[in-house]
Amino acid sequence: QVQLVESGGGLVQTGDSLGLSCALSGRTFSDFAMAWFRQVPGKAREFVAYITWSGSSTEYSDSVKGRFTVSRDNAKNTAYLQMKSLKPEDTAVYYCAAAWSGTPWYGEFNFWGQGTQVTVAS
Repeated sequence: QVQLVESGGGLVQTGDSLGLSCALSGRTFSDFAMAWFRQVPGKAREFVAYITWSGSSTEYSDSVKGRFTVSRDNAKNTAYLQMKSLKPEDTAVYYCAAAWSGTPWYGEFNFWGQGTQVTVAS
């Protein structure tokens, strides 16, 4: 069974950097494209970043482009989201998700982590 576990969330101040990790177990990691989403209570889930199975291509939402970097280490079965120049509006629960290789960033993601809270104080 596929399991995704996020880690690295916490409380930071405006302008700080923070790195999130997402570990996958239960299946071959390279079978999956990976993505990050975020959600604020009462609002719709928002796409953040995406990376193909090999790391050859990435996609970002306009709101994080230039500030966030998604990467992966297939040998460690882990995807990452490095966030810099954080703003209060980045405050959300961040989720990692996995989709079968070949799924585009706007496609169906089959597996989801439990989320990790990122709070950016002003």
